[in-house]
Amino acid sequence: MQGPISPFFTEVAAGLRARGHQVHRVNLNLGDRLFWRGPGAVDFTGEPAEWAPWIDGFLGQHAISDLVLLGEQRFYHRIAIAAAKARGVGVTVTDYGYLRPDWITLERDGMGGASLFPRDPDRILDLARSLPPAELGQCFEDHFPTQALWDVLYHVAMLAPAPFRHFQNHELIHPIPMYAGLGLRLLLRPLENHKSHRVLAGLQRRQAPFWLFAMQMENDFSLRAYSHYPDLDTALEETITSFAAHAPGDAALLVKLHPLDPCVKNWPRRIAALAHKAGLAGRAHVAKRGDLDAMLKAAQGMITVNSTTASRALAYDRPVKFLGQTIFDIPGLGFQGPLDAFWTKALPPVPALRDAFFALLCSAYMVRGVYYRRPGLDAAVRATVARLDRGLINLPLPAPQSETAAA
Repeated sequence: MQGPISPFFTEVAAGLRARGHQVHRVNLNLGDRLFWRGPGAVDFTGEPAEWAPWIDGFLGQHAISDLVLLGEQRFYHRIAIAAAKARGVGVTVTDYGYLRPDWITLERDGMGGASLFPRDPDRILDLARSLPPAELGQCFEDHFPTQALWDVLYHVAMLAPAPFRHFQNHELIHPIPMYAGLGLRLLLRPLENHKSHRVLAGLQRRQAPFWLFAMQMENDFSLRAYSHYPDLDTALEETITSFAAHAPGDAALLVKLHPLDPCVKNWPRRIAALAHKAGLAGRAHVAKRGDLDAMLKAAQGMITVNSTTASRALAYDRPVKFLGQTIFDIPGLGFQGPLDAFWTKALPPVPALRDAFFALLCSAYMVRGVYYRRPGLDAAVRATVARLDRGLINLPLPAPQSETAAA
């Protein structure tokens, strides 16, 4: 079904066909059709109410054994997954990796809050005991200009009604204001970086503690699927109110925007208003861009809903409080107490557990590679084909004479 806006799914399908598998594809809009090359594609052009019986019939008619898709919480994907599970069809979900920049997630059933990754620290330590340490150094580079071009092509095609006039889009922001806002931010990137550097330098000169709130894009589907927040305003208000009441009196809060947030909302103005309302004026700061690693090294800890930037905070031994559902929120990694206590009682991650967590994650729940640039795209395709062909989803690659299950 719907995959990355990239040749990734087309090339994975070709690799599976070369190994003797039949591959079928369902297009839900014109953008899907644009990014599919190869046989086996059909278009669903019916109304949303017709989708459930249609996909159930399709799975049965073609004796589908595995359903592969990007994300599990989109409207069409939720229904397709339910139909697949009712028929005993395996479900594999992919998306950007939990570790960046050159990992891709490949999981059974779901990611984030729906992930089958073990949450028990002892279980993680036991499963990772015989695994090699995670290789966290970067191997491949992605290519943002290519990503941006393909994204624009996809969404422009998606806007064309015929023949998919009934397609129900899961995006919150219309493509036109999204691209306009993102284009403006790209033009202003040098200025935003400069201002963010000055904000961080000012906090460091004060020699007072500060905490970092790492925003994700409000359009990020995991925000809605795996948290109780309807938007980022609500999460920011909760955090700022708690910080004002319970953090040390000389401490500051630094809010870092996601670099690809189109800023359809004026976040600096909204954050300033929330800080003023909470009595935190002058102690809440905004960095539109800047060096995340430098911020983490200087911060006392990080707060986020469920952003994957938490992996970098953990790597730097920084305490992290998760406000949503994520695989990172494990005792010994994420702070398990209430937000009000985080400012004074949080502890850094347990090193042995963190290392075991990364080792298991890299060995069984992700593949190395990227979506938008070769040779990283080639590596991701090869690894994905091999895992799907051999049934190694949520399983470490087997040692020469053994195979260890993770979930």
